[in-house]
Amino acid sequence: MSERQILTPTADYPITVTPTGRHVTVRIGGEVIADTDAALTLQEANHAAVQYIPINDVNTNLLARTATTSYCPFKGDAVYYTVTTTAGQAVADAIWTYEQPFPAVTDIAGHVAFYPDKADISVDA
Repeated sequence: MSERQILTPTADYPITVTPTGRHVTVRIGGEVIADTDAALTLQEANHAAVQYIPINDVNTNLLARTATTSYCPFKGDAVYYTVTTTAGQAVADAIWTYEQPFPAVTDIAGHVAFYPDKADISVDA
């Protein structure tokens, strides 16, 4: 078994984590799943920016960890959660998190991100 590569952001492949500075609300099926003024925006190279929400600002009663995992050489091992709304709508693997993120992105520890095609993520202007 080979070791996984760990990469550090560079000028050619930058990653930044900054406070969003705006109110972020996440809904699934119209139900508020997360609501925060403390989101972080992770911008990775030319990918779309991702809002990372503090887990304390997420309704964790609606989450169930799944067996899904993934690996990013810049961020580390991700784990996933299904969200089941109080109305019973289940959205598999709607959330991911890096429980022990690599040094370049340690600020996202304790935060989760939602797939924009599985949740309605609104960032106030």
